[in-house]
Amino acid sequence: MKLKTLTAAGLTALAAFTAVPAQAKGEVVGVSWSNFQEERWKKDEAAIKAALEAAGAKYISADAQGSNEKQLADVEALIAKGAKALIILAMDADAIGPAVAKAKEAKIPVVAYDRLIQDKDVLYLTFDNVEVGRMQAREVLKVRPKGNYVFIKGSPTDPNADFLNGGQREVLKAAMDKGDIKIVGEQYTDGWAPENAQKNMEQILTKNANKVDAVVASNDGTAGGVVAALKAQNLVGIPVSGQDGDVAALNRVARGEQTVSVWKDARELGKAAGTYAAQLAGGTKVSAVKGAAPWSGGTKKITISSVFLKPIPITRDNLKLVIDAGWVTKAQVCQGVDAAKAPAACK
Repeated sequence: MKLKTLTAAGLTALAAFTAVPAQAKGEVVGVSWSNFQEERWKKDEAAIKAALEAAGAKYISADAQGSNEKQLADVEALIAKGAKALIILAMDADAIGPAVAKAKEAKIPVVAYDRLIQDKDVLYLTFDNVEVGRMQAREVLKVRPKGNYVFIKGSPTDPNADFLNGGQREVLKAAMDKGDIKIVGEQYTDGWAPENAQKNMEQILTKNANKVDAVVASNDGTAGGVVAALKAQNLVGIPVSGQDGDVAALNRVARGEQTVSVWKDARELGKAAGTYAAQLAGGTKVSAVKGAAPWSGGTKKITISSVFLKPIPITRDNLKLVIDAGWVTKAQVCQGVDAAKAPAACK
């Protein structure tokens, strides 16, 4: 199926082109967060709120705090509070099913936000996560073309974990087939929790007598757990990947503790979600959303209207990009960086 990818500039143009229908004014949009404590969701929320405000729509939200059961109850509560459209960041792609069914019964459209919900009636909005995985693996492979590799994957209940790992393996396959790379450890991370990633990495290091040369970690939270485990064994500096552009991760990149953080500008994703949700609340059908295209890449091969944004890999060489974009400050990125080893962005 055709996959629609939008750059940040393209998204801005799209948002201007797809004006929100007048009947969206005053409608309520409910947002169900799976685990709002993660740093990046604060930026997503601010962008969603701004887009809804610009459309004249109202924002309400709930945080499931990592609980599938609470998220189901949260969605029901958002519906009861008058939401005319829902943005759902699913904690579990399968467990969220009953909540989506209730929304559909009430004729309330759903935006599957950044995590896939395999239902033909939702609008799936995310970054190209397979490409994120490719970017992670490419940057690690550049630094360490041979050696013992570890995959620290995302949550087993999140389809993104497998999309990412699929992209990672695609890039590393040739080197794996040649025997240049050996996978000596591979583990999912329950709930994407850094502490779980750290425990998994500690176990893999113990099993391999610390003979690990590179770690392909699937986001910045898991990368943080990996780096903590490496520090305990004086192994800081081996290649480690991540994604999200978290402040701590970008600082690790500047320090040489993490190789890459694939930047998914949450401000653009949130802006798109708010724009689309306001349209849906105003009566636009999911199938009529301009810029969306059919996609069937999930395990169930269901065709879903989807929009994929383009990510950018951030390394020591282009750290200035996130600073110039106002994503983070130079002080945040460069805190504690050794001046003698500082990247150009910190000089």
